[in-house]
Amino acid sequence: MKYALQTTALATLLILAAPVRALADDALPGASVESLLSLAKEHNPDYASMRFEAQAATERIAPAGALMDPKFRIEWMDITKAGSQSATLWPSEVGSTQYTLMQDLPWFGKRDLKKNIAAQEAQASQGKAQGTWAELAAKVKITHAQRYYLYHTQKLTLELLDLSTQLAKVAQVRYAGGLAMQQDAIRAQLEQTTMQTELVALQGESRQADARLNAILARPGNAALAVPERLRPVPVAARLDADALMARVQQGNPQLFAEDSRIKSAELGRELSLKNRYPDFTLSITPTQMQSRISEWSLMLEVNIPLQQASRRAEEREAQAMLSAAQSRRAATANQVASDLAENLAGLDAAQRTEQLATSSQLPQAELTFQAALAGYENGKLDFATLLDAQRQVRQARQAQLKAQLEAQMRLAEIEKLIGEEL
Repeated sequence: MKYALQTTALATLLILAAPVRALADDALPGASVESLLSLAKEHNPDYASMRFEAQAATERIAPAGALMDPKFRIEWMDITKAGSQSATLWPSEVGSTQYTLMQDLPWFGKRDLKKNIAAQEAQASQGKAQGTWAELAAKVKITHAQRYYLYHTQKLTLELLDLSTQLAKVAQVRYAGGLAMQQDAIRAQLEQTTMQTELVALQGESRQADARLNAILARPGNAALAVPERLRPVPVAARLDADALMARVQQGNPQLFAEDSRIKSAELGRELSLKNRYPDFTLSITPTQMQSRISEWSLMLEVNIPLQQASRRAEEREAQAMLSAAQSRRAATANQVASDLAENLAGLDAAQRTEQLATSSQLPQAELTFQAALAGYENGKLDFATLLDAQRQVRQARQAQLKAQLEAQMRLAEIEKLIGEEL
């Protein structure tokens, strides 16, 4: 009787709190995954840092292709006029003053190569930012599905706890009438205690999932969240074709995009290392002032001599090794992505089949078995252990249904992370 009163009080509190919770949930995130994704994109600090890094890399493109700043030099010649006067820096009072304007000029094509390398590095940074968002979005989707699973598992546990209360009443009535053993009533109370223990564990897991989601949204860990209302629909089989998805992965996967940009950057870096075999220049123009007028002009061309060929060959080998490394990383990433896609497609298919079996076969059969066992127990044809076993089968069937839905959502989130967009 004590357990029955506790269960009834708990159910009453949940019913009374439902309208208040419904009003509060209207202003809280968490009801749908779409609202969570929007908040995560706006507030998550990891994604923000990646976007700023990508922006910084983009800003490096223009300086990479720019000329170096020119240099200006002024020289005072014969500042004492052969000792005939005190030292001075006034241009009209020294022997002569030279003004030199110098500009460093790289070999033809080097500036364009440096600019293109910076552009490819900026694209790689953008791909990294896209990959961060894809990873973040997958976490949001998976955590939302976990919250949905935990919420509905708690609802299922409460329903079965109420059913166990009713079974305990039946067992007590039969025991009072001498139609059943006291052990039946004890077993019913033990089943209630087990469910209450599991309910406590589920509530703890729910709080942990809420804390994880709040961390992604940059909110306090104990901030309130709305009850998850629904799961995202799983695409039809026609949209889950492995070959079509693999083509989309090749085009949209952020990791592959970043690796392709790194390969192009390495190719340009190798080309730039070959350009370093040729000299760079310095061009300068020098007007010379004597007293108050410009008396002569000078033009100078300076060329550095690339004599350190051993050093340059080492730089070329380094550039080639970097290109080979980038190509190998791209191949390894492509293999891993293809493997992950195949694995998650297989997992999604298995989850959908499991849910279908649980919904169309396992759950109806378990419910019929329970109804038959309940009637048999009330008529004294079956023992209480058989009735409890039938109740557990109903619970297992519903849990299998919820777990299959969770698994499908997790696999779907991983597939969307791989293709870089939603299905």
